[in-house]
Amino acid sequence: MKELDFDSFFKKPVFRFLLLFFIQIFFALTVNSQNVGRYSITSGTIEFSSKADLETIKANSKELKGLIDPVSHSVAFRVPNNSFIGFNSQLQHDHFNENYMETDQYSNCTFTGKIIDEVNFNKDGVYPVRAKGVLNIKGVGQERIIKGIIYIKGAELFLTSEFIVSLNDYDIRIPRIVQQKIAPDIGVSLTAKMKVLK
Repeated sequence: MKELDFDSFFKKPVFRFLLLFFIQIFFALTVNSQNVGRYSITSGTIEFSSKADLETIKANSKELKGLIDPVSHSVAFRVPNNSFIGFNSQLQHDHFNENYMETDQYSNCTFTGKIIDEVNFNKDGVYPVRAKGVLNIKGVGQERIIKGIIYIKGAELFLTSEFIVSLNDYDIRIPRIVQQKIAPDIGVSLTAKMKVLK
């Protein structure tokens, strides 16, 4: 049986072509992974709306913070409860922090999880996405799938999302006397502009 001549095989044009091809792929993947760093929020707004029989209450915060890691598809967002402004009166604002959210004890609402849809962070475009993770409000964590839209343009990423929060899921009790003024399901929307961290 004839032995393989490895020296002559490695000198063949076909082998040199394949070697060069795989080296190019390796460096292309390496460069792409280096170019896509974590995205951080540079400006973001989160708003909630309670539409009850007798009253509509709206409030918003511009202190939304968050990160998206394109490599692991991990996401993490946080908003301080005491940063919400709006409401229909100062009394509503006080009740929100003192009675409903208990802000002194639970200072932030958070969401941590992973994007479960494919997103090409190297390519400009619009990507409908779902993130699966834990939404933590008032110390209660609930597993959720939250839908959103990611728009990538160069080094910038724009994110929008709308979802519902049911107060019962997070142990937020509304006194009977104001139940017709506060909806049991709260609409939440957010917008964020993000940039790649240097």
